[in-house]
Amino acid sequence: MAKRSIRDVDLKGKVVFMRVDFNVPLNDHGEITDDTRIRASLPSIQLALEKGAKLVLASHLGRPKGKVNPKMCLQPAAERLATLLNKPVSFATDCVGPEADKNVAELKEGSVVLLENLRFHKEEEANDPEFAKQLAGKAEVYINDAFGSAHRAHASTEGITHHVAVKAAGLLMEKELEYLGKALGNPQHPYVAIVGGAKVSDKIKFLQNLIGFADTILIGGAMAYTFLKAQGVEVGLSRVEADKLDLAKELLEQARQKNVNFRLPQDHVVAEKLDASAKAETIDSVAIPADRMGLDIGPKTRGEYAGAIKQAKMIIWNGPMGVFEIDQFAQGTMEVAQAVAESEAVSIIGGGDSVAAVHKAGVEAGITHISTGGGASLEFLSGLKLPGVEALPEK
Repeated sequence: MAKRSIRDVDLKGKVVFMRVDFNVPLNDHGEITDDTRIRASLPSIQLALEKGAKLVLASHLGRPKGKVNPKMCLQPAAERLATLLNKPVSFATDCVGPEADKNVAELKEGSVVLLENLRFHKEEEANDPEFAKQLAGKAEVYINDAFGSAHRAHASTEGITHHVAVKAAGLLMEKELEYLGKALGNPQHPYVAIVGGAKVSDKIKFLQNLIGFADTILIGGAMAYTFLKAQGVEVGLSRVEADKLDLAKELLEQARQKNVNFRLPQDHVVAEKLDASAKAETIDSVAIPADRMGLDIGPKTRGEYAGAIKQAKMIIWNGPMGVFEIDQFAQGTMEVAQAVAESEAVSIIGGGDSVAAVHKAGVEAGITHISTGGGASLEFLSGLKLPGVEALPEK
């Protein structure tokens, strides 16, 4: 079932509280270095303003741990938003209390205020009912457009929904649920999942869920060495989760029973240590020498993975194939990104590192959907319920 959308709701003259994700990176001078998340929320903001809303925006930024931290002030986001909208955006120096109330009371139809960082109050992450009620204030409509925070039951994502009569998903939330919902509920086959990153333990539920419906799972990143070690392969100094070897064996067995093509690297790019100055070498075998660590998939594996990707009708990718931040260990991730972008499949990328890799490879235009929520997309694709999504009514 689809969720009720901002498109379905009358906003004219109404005070609309919209939870957005303006958790943007700032440099030491408090300047925004990447405004992707602000741009991602523009369609919902523009639609609300066109519909005559009195728009109140709220977001968190960073992890101030419930204390005011000037380095995590949202004013730069208000200024950037004003530039992008080409209209004034007022800024409230708090998200609750007299200052916020005054800013909201002064709103006219089609105008907008951004509240200060929600997480300057510890009650936000504690989902404190009284704080949620204060946030709701005079709001008549609640819109959640912050998919990246939907896996957290916080005051602004879950608590507030008990105090506002009309609730709906924003356009970004709607788009995320549509694509991730397809990946789970109505996937096309052949279905190829690419799973990388450091730890098997971070992705247990995700892998278990994938084994239920993927045709092929391509494994890369440091987690590959835990799987190889579980098969009795020597992996040298590579990072291994020793306490997860039995779990890795179980996952391999589950994949075998379900006839899932669960593929591990057959060759590697290795070095003596994980360092930008380290000399990269290619090892043309599954085993890695005792004095080397695996830091990327090798050329043979890249070719095999690209071949599997080419056959796919649906691709889900979460996690890099190696230490792509260091150029000599980035080739595997870059070639996988290229193969995904060239594929005719519906491709969905979730997770901060995979998104960064796609940007580094410069292939964003070739991807069907790039998720804005790393943790949220991973939990959703693991089959878990997201509190911020559950709190919104069906269409």
